Amino acid sequence: MRIQLPTHITKLCRVLDEAGFQCYVVGGALRDLLRGEKPDDWDITTDATPEEVEALFSHTIPTGREFGTITVVFEGRPVEITTMRQETGYSDHRHPDSVQFTKDIRLDLSRRDFTVNAIAYNPITEKFIDPFRGRFHLKRRLLASVGDAKARFREDPLRMLRLIRFQGTLGFRVDKKTAHSIQPGLMRLVSAERIGQELAKLLLGNYLFPAFELFYTSDLLQEIIPELAACKGVFQGGHHRFDVLGHSIMAAQHIPPELHLRWAAILHDVGKPVAARSTSGSSPFPGHAELGAELAEQILRRLRCSNQLIAKVTHLVRYHMYPMQPNMSDRAVRRMIAKIGQDHIFDVIALRQADITAMYFNPVQAVQFLNGIRQRVQEVIAEDAPLTVAQLAVDGTDLMRSLQIEPGPIVGWILQELLDMVMDDPGRNNREELLTAAQQLLELGQDQGSLPQTP
Repeated sequence: MRIQLPTHITKLCRVLDEAGFQCYVVGGALRDLLRGEKPDDWDITTDATPEEVEALFSHTIPTGREFGTITVVFEGRPVEITTMRQETGYSDHRHPDSVQFTKDIRLDLSRRDFTVNAIAYNPITEKFIDPFRGRFHLKRRLLASVGDAKARFREDPLRMLRLIRFQGTLGFRVDKKTAHSIQPGLMRLVSAERIGQELAKLLLGNYLFPAFELFYTSDLLQEIIPELAACKGVFQGGHHRFDVLGHSIMAAQHIPPELHLRWAAILHDVGKPVAARSTSGSSPFPGHAELGAELAEQILRRLRCSNQLIAKVTHLVRYHMYPMQPNMSDRAVRRMIAKIGQDHIFDVIALRQADITAMYFNPVQAVQFLNGIRQRVQEVIAEDAPLTVAQLAVDGTDLMRSLQIEPGPIVGWILQELLDMVMDDPGRNNREELLTAAQQLLELGQDQGSLPQTP
């Protein structure tokens, strides 16, 4: 079977071949090419040592020389070339204790995680090396470990989460023996950063529901995000098809594949199990949005996510229940945008749409409902009416000069009152009227003794 490789990969392999070395395309790029995808990153394995690779090519980077990996920049594109190797011992449950280079491609493939990633193709001879039936498993859309699954997972426990990730991104079934070999407690040996990075790849997949089913039933979810696992079995009433966990997974699947949106969707109801314990009044989950925002921040910080991602996700979770309707008045829409923030408003609407779609509602009606809200927001934003203090026709300096007051909380209070006034009537956003209104606010506050005090 001949497969079509990019020209620069074939040329690079020919350089190695003409120098007397074996060369094979391996890894995820070959797997995805056999699935009909177009990979961007290419991995080559060879029996040439790192020093021999560096001698053959003019532009090289020693990205992992101690493990046999050299990045070659060939025709302007980086390609990782790794010397075929055997590995022994994984004391840190991530890196091999020792590496021995080999000329046997089968020994090299035997150290890999899953059979679909343990295929090699020689572009010169146009032959496959496939000792673990990886191509057969690709056709069956099956994920199975190379050799003893428990041993593979002990070598690097992150492989257990990689298994879930591949299920979520490829949509493959998982071999029963491989699934039963998952040992959740081993995840405690993996750094939070690596777990967070793997979860990010999982969340961007198109097959979240089956992946999260194994994630939960294997107890991996309980080990990594117990707050989310606690949503299993928490039921929500007649409008919902699923318990809180199922609903959250479905919401994540229905939101665009952007990392902050996917995290917000999977965590948007994570506060419900806690809120359910303090049920009072007519709401079965009082304050769950605020609780969820706090839990989301704890989860993402534990996973060492970036501050920017944490801020976005917690903000969306906190405001995902903000009341919104297509028939809202302009004043109500302006206040909603001001409260949520113009930078976040459309993400909150996307989260609300995913939330509703994951319930017992007609998805077409849900889209129409949220599209109506989007249109109203777009109309109000197009009016360019002030939504923040910074957009007022006066600033703090203007107030201090006009009212002859010192810097302090009074200035901020007056500015906020002026913004409230202008959101009710944008036509009042002119310097003269705002300064007159500011004088009246100051005098009224002095008369009533209601001015904010300096701490």
